[in-house]
Amino acid sequence: MTQAVQINTAMCTVAGQGVVNGYAIGKAAVMGAAALEVPHYYIDATAVESERQRLFRAMDKARDDLQFVAEHLPADAPREIAPLLEVHRLLLDDPMLRDQSAELISSRLYNAEWALTTQGQELVAQFEQIEDAYLRERSADIRQVIERVVLVLNGQAAAPQSLTADSNASEGGLIVVARDISPADMLRLRKGRFAAFLTDLGGPTSHTAIVARSMNIPAVVGLGHLRRMVRDGDMLIVDGFKGVVIINPSEQVLQQYRQLQAQHLQQREQLSQLRDTPAVTVDGMRIRLEANIELPLEAEVAYEVGADGIGLFRSEFLFMGRPDLPSEQEQFEAYAAVVKAMQGRPVTIRTLDLGSDKTLDGEQTVATNPALGLRAIRYCLANPELFQTQLRALLRASQYGLVRILIPMISTMEEVYAVRAALDQAERGLIADGVEHARHIELGAMVEVPAIAIAIEPFAQNLDFLSIGSNDLIQYVMAVDRTDAEVADLYDPMHPAVLRLIAHTINRAENYGKPVSICGEMAGDVRLTRMLLGLGLRCFSMPATQIPAIKQEILGAHTEALRLKVATALNRAERINLQKLH
Repeated sequence: MTQAVQINTAMCTVAGQGVVNGYAIGKAAVMGAAALEVPHYYIDATAVESERQRLFRAMDKARDDLQFVAEHLPADAPREIAPLLEVHRLLLDDPMLRDQSAELISSRLYNAEWALTTQGQELVAQFEQIEDAYLRERSADIRQVIERVVLVLNGQAAAPQSLTADSNASEGGLIVVARDISPADMLRLRKGRFAAFLTDLGGPTSHTAIVARSMNIPAVVGLGHLRRMVRDGDMLIVDGFKGVVIINPSEQVLQQYRQLQAQHLQQREQLSQLRDTPAVTVDGMRIRLEANIELPLEAEVAYEVGADGIGLFRSEFLFMGRPDLPSEQEQFEAYAAVVKAMQGRPVTIRTLDLGSDKTLDGEQTVATNPALGLRAIRYCLANPELFQTQLRALLRASQYGLVRILIPMISTMEEVYAVRAALDQAERGLIADGVEHARHIELGAMVEVPAIAIAIEPFAQNLDFLSIGSNDLIQYVMAVDRTDAEVADLYDPMHPAVLRLIAHTINRAENYGKPVSICGEMAGDVRLTRMLLGLGLRCFSMPATQIPAIKQEILGAHTEALRLKVATALNRAERINLQKLH
């Protein structure tokens, strides 16, 4: 939700969603975009074929431009850029966009721009109905592809030239302001000296957020109409912690943020010195700190900050925003890249966690409640060929290091048995084909459905490890959709019922000698670190950039003292006072 607060005639504040922490101060560089408010007019019936061909030529030109960029990637380009460019190229060949847009020219006599944006808006609307945030944000790929074609139709260059020059901004770099940033543009922007990225659209899994995290540059997304409010050269302050952008700040506010920025940089430098320091508490308890990643690129960041492994690698990026399924070889190469990047440290890869309200081929399905429907492992078991391809790729990648397979939304032991059988089948197939793979691979489950948390014992007995998905667990326990602004305030990670389920899961798993991690937002919240230690947690998984701060908190904690305080509060069904844990 975007909020503009007028402070005075020169200064205003706009709120969005901070996706990379940090502060930035600099001049705005407004990145132009092809407005989707294109010319709307009816063509003559005799001009239908020529208008269709105009559309096809523009789409072909846009596709060729992307192909050229992909073939001339610099050596230091992120690994993800090539597949993201390929996704956009494939979208330009997708009949749902190409043929249906042309059909609107024929049937409704729309001009090419009108037809293209009309069909694009239909596809975007379908994506935006998806419950899963990551999949929902893939609608941005469609918008970006359409904007690229519109630019070609208008005879304009796809990349604004104003951002290609080096910056001499007084505060340490230009701040990019854009409606959205495509993978091709993001690749070009990485070469520049930019202090922050700001976009009107997007969320925590948008391309902008992912690449900004890899560069550790402050970024705020979902700002609504910031691009219309800002002009080139406007002074901006970016607060990535609060998700706030201040336009044309007063000198007093500038001074305040210069001090905050200096303090933050000093703290970051101090924290970086902990990279090789083991996360051991005052009373000698070794704590594992692992990283959550969205794309293979982020594994390098995780290794650099000293992560003990990858606690959650979401595999959805390979499947979404494309008209076809990723092949076994494509999946294998992506998984293997992460395993190799971690140089022997364990890598936990979650199998496809797809929502129920949209299938991979784009056909709409009927789901009364997508969050409770045919999603995640339910979807995979209902599509055994798709699941087999992924399992084979995971097994093949395991030859390069320790790979752990994590199954999302398990709720019954029957599902565990079915996954084991599918894994055995995949291994038999690889043996028959003479394909190299590890002979043993660890299998774990996400604890996000209350049913598994309540009756955790058989799961702890039959699985190699457990990972608590606190985001969904809280949502299901509290019966609150955390993305619904009208009830989001009821989403409460500190609720005694939530904490009791977490403690119960950790305690019972410990009895069977099985490790438990938390990979939801709770793990990366430094305010909750001591409480989680008191609940018995010994493995945290979070965005890589948050690991140093969590490690610092652990180094000053005493687990036994925390355990007594937390247990006392839980036994009394009291809310835990976090201040008293310090």
